[in-house]
Amino acid sequence: MSIDHEKMLSEIFSVSEELYKNMSDSVQDTDHSRIFDYITQLGKTLSDSDRTSFWKWDKRNHTLWTAAAVGENRIVIPDNTGLVGKALAEKRVIITNDPYNDPNFNSAVDKKTGYVTKSILVMPVSDVNGEFIGAYQAINKLGSDGKFGDEDCRRLSLAAVICGIALESETFLDESHHDKLTQLKNRMGFYSDFSKRYLKLIQSGTPVSLFICDIDKFKSVNDTYGHNAGDGVLRHTAELITSCCREGDGIYRWGGEEFVMIMTDADLKTCIDKAEEIRVKVMESVCHTEGFDINHTLSFGVTVFDPEKTIEENISCADEKLYAAKEGGRNRVIW
Repeated sequence: MSIDHEKMLSEIFSVSEELYKNMSDSVQDTDHSRIFDYITQLGKTLSDSDRTSFWKWDKRNHTLWTAAAVGENRIVIPDNTGLVGKALAEKRVIITNDPYNDPNFNSAVDKKTGYVTKSILVMPVSDVNGEFIGAYQAINKLGSDGKFGDEDCRRLSLAAVICGIALESETFLDESHHDKLTQLKNRMGFYSDFSKRYLKLIQSGTPVSLFICDIDKFKSVNDTYGHNAGDGVLRHTAELITSCCREGDGIYRWGGEEFVMIMTDADLKTCIDKAEEIRVKVMESVCHTEGFDINHTLSFGVTVFDPEKTIEENISCADEKLYAAKEGGRNRVIW
């Protein structure tokens, strides 16, 4: 065995050991970020490339994203563009050793960061059922003539298989945090976001407010128009509320016909104003579904988050205000 091969094996074993330890860690990051870091290191060693990255296929939003580009925190592109999009669409490995003359190569990031891409290898990644869920990409071959070839595909397949397993786990986690009907995050997604995002803001003193809203007389919608129409009203409502979200805010389907919005850097008045904006927008809208034109309204309970109370106590506070809105005649905001 040559010295170069011994060095490569040593590096592979070192990375795989760290990967194993991390995957066995019961307190690891729930977003698998460290696991993906180790997988990209493994691929970089196996393919002898300057950079490697995984691309996750977000089929819900029809995008591809990666967090491993030079000078960029995250790149998001439409899933029908770029060499990664081509590899997934054609379900095959893509190699280009002259990317700037390849019509599918997107040079925008290189122009922005100053990085020079000379060669690219893209391998589609599938789940255990054979459905493609992302891709593994190596950039700029370091050895020999600087060009990727079949041997690099053979070596990189190991990292691609591990990446597929990790991506599948990440996809399952993501799906468990979303409501399939409205595509909003669900209650589990709310608690995950709260622990990872909102709690840190609250602890830093940033004002956080929230409201719970409920579709008025939703049972009568189902009874009158049918459950398919009721589903249409839920989707319609979710879209309208989402369209009013600011960057940094979160909207969640709490359950049934209830929705929760949490607003960051927002005092009580800001949250009340937002709830009122949404109330009017829904009231003035018409949901066209299942051949019916359905009008409906929302009731709201608003509160500012009290850091001295638990998350459940804060939610309960907003829920009490929602109950008061219902008792007071519906289609109103109470705080």
